[in-house]
Amino acid sequence: MKAIPPTSDAAPVRRPWVVGVSGASGTPYAAAVLRALLQAGEPVDLIVSRAARLTVLDETGEPFRDAHWRDDLRRWLAAGADGRKGVFDPGPLDGVRYWSAGDLAAGPSSGSYPAQGMIIVPASTACVAGVALGLSKDLLQRAASVTLKERRPLVVTVRETPLTGQTLRHLVALDEAGAVVLPASPAFYSGPADIQGLVDFVAGRVLDSAGVPHKLYRRWEGELGQARAQHDDAGGPVRARDDAGGSARARDDQDDTVR
Repeated sequence: MKAIPPTSDAAPVRRPWVVGVSGASGTPYAAAVLRALLQAGEPVDLIVSRAARLTVLDETGEPFRDAHWRDDLRRWLAAGADGRKGVFDPGPLDGVRYWSAGDLAAGPSSGSYPAQGMIIVPASTACVAGVALGLSKDLLQRAASVTLKERRPLVVTVRETPLTGQTLRHLVALDEAGAVVLPASPAFYSGPADIQGLVDFVAGRVLDSAGVPHKLYRRWEGELGQARAQHDDAGGPVRARDDAGGSARARDDQDDTVR
């Protein structure tokens, strides 16, 4: 029997980035990453842990509920890092699929589910421990374990200070398993104009590690004092916003001597 060749009009397979939001402080980092992914045309599967819902409520003043996730997500993404509402236009959310953290039968729980990789932002120390030990106590941790076993990119944006020896060992374990451990550590050499500029720098570094193009910060061009000179020419800090909803574009962190 002859094999039937695939038809040319077959629908393309959706391959999302799985974005997990844990309960650590730093929900503006998650919002910046999500906005930039959507701006880049990337499909997103979103998982928000139970603890993260409390953090979102605390840091934005808005709830995040399973039954109303789309409306709640729109308000969350519209808020600035300083808590002001309606700063950004998140645009259409058609590319987002939401999975409840308690749904261990969800798509991202299986290695056969097509995904490009996973970003955990922010990552709490409890989340770091759970992923490093392979506990899979909820969908976020299970999806991270699947990402590692399938050898897909995993970016873990840990947000905690100081760090205990145990957490450091967990982070080393994640690095050895193939994850990118990316502390939420903003840079200042770019001369950020506001808190959003600091947040966008970290979000941009997350997307760099995932290989997703963005315009969240100005990259290093090999010239010392460039950002300061631009501020002087402009008569103060530059507060330009780009198409991805960012501000105060920073330069890439390329040289240890300039950090």
